[in-house]
Amino acid sequence: MIGYLTGKIINKKPTEVLLDVNGVGYILHISINTFESISDKSEIVSFFTYLSVKEFSLTLYGFSKLSEKEMFEKLISVSGIGPKLALSILSGITVNELKAALQTGDKSRIIAIPGVGKKTAERLVVELKEKVDSVTSEKESMPPELFVIKEDAINALVALGYNKKISEQSVKKVLQKDPGISIEDLVKLSLQELNS
Repeated sequence: MIGYLTGKIINKKPTEVLLDVNGVGYILHISINTFESISDKSEIVSFFTYLSVKEFSLTLYGFSKLSEKEMFEKLISVSGIGPKLALSILSGITVNELKAALQTGDKSRIIAIPGVGKKTAERLVVELKEKVDSVTSEKESMPPELFVIKEDAINALVALGYNKKISEQSVKKVLQKDPGISIEDLVKLSLQELNS
């Protein structure tokens, strides 16, 4: 499974990007929210990805934030919601708004999303109301390259014998102070945090 891709955008439209990853071009289907988050000056861009495997096709979906990918996966777990509709839903509402609407059962807000009818909105609320707690909030969501550094730092601390949950908290604290930190400094400062 392809978890994320980093490369240069060759072409972009509101619904898809062509990404050059070391000379290989990947077409990623994206939401309007992801499209808007890509700056025109972006040289190298990273996307979290989801690979949809059907009998006669492989389709890659790209997300600029982990929270959007997580919500996408929750949406497609609902019967009758395919990847295209899920992407359409994520184009019509932010992840935080959708999460709040599902948790509070605000069907009218969900019906306001283009392509979503009353029955679909009801099904989404019934099936996802209790499940969207685990979706990262957009405020806490991070770009793929930072996510990889965070995971590597946590794994390094676990390899040194530290508890995973405590390591996660320590790494998160250090990243909040300096999101542009190198992996080496992140591990070093997280160790100081753990031993303080």
